[in-house]
Amino acid sequence: MKLVLIIAFLVMPLSAYAQCTQKISDLPAAPELYGFHLGMTKEQVTTLVPQTHFGKTDHFGVAKTTINPGFDSKIDASKFPDVRSISLEILDDRLTSIWIGFEETYKIQDINAFAETVSKSLRLPNAWSNYRGRGQQMRCSDFQVTATTVARAPSLRLIDLSADDTIAARRQTKEEQDTATETATVNGANDDASVVADKKTRTYYPSTCDAAKQISADDRLTFKTAAEAEKAGFKIGKGCQ
Repeated sequence: MKLVLIIAFLVMPLSAYAQCTQKISDLPAAPELYGFHLGMTKEQVTTLVPQTHFGKTDHFGVAKTTINPGFDSKIDASKFPDVRSISLEILDDRLTSIWIGFEETYKIQDINAFAETVSKSLRLPNAWSNYRGRGQQMRCSDFQVTATTVARAPSLRLIDLSADDTIAARRQTKEEQDTATETATVNGANDDASVVADKKTRTYYPSTCDAAKQISADDRLTFKTAAEAEKAGFKIGKGCQ
């Protein structure tokens, strides 16, 4: 039994027991990233590529942009050989997501070989796992890296995981605020739609009507809707229909 376990351990791929403990701060400059790195500021991005223009920042503090070296004549495409497009996301002025899509002319087309090259460039262990059947993905201490095929060519993405957590928390807070606002609006609408009835005259009025305010406390009844008042035997009073 022990021999079987030993043999099984020896034949297991390294990725089956390797773990990535590197942090964003440990990542070196890699040729596959063309000068971009997680955590750089918007100013640093625009210094690297002056033509970069980020879109409007959303409710959660995120702004995005896409750089197309081969289609924008103002960009020096020689600095980005074999790159089709680069998509970037910033959160609170810090780069939190980098996606680089390569052309079919890129020197490495096999996704497994590409992932191995990325590991060497970023000094990561061979801790890849299958990703959606056609790629490789690795989760490290505070970031995630994905190598996959897009448009018949390799692509690379790095994500700051703490940024994802921040955005998720902000989204939940906004949803809770929206729910609270909606509830308050509905309750306010119900208050406006409520009616006040006079037990003495058996009539009712909208709560905003002056006649409703003149009903004495002893004779006052309230209903949420006019239908409830009429069901109770009250009729709409004159002057405030």
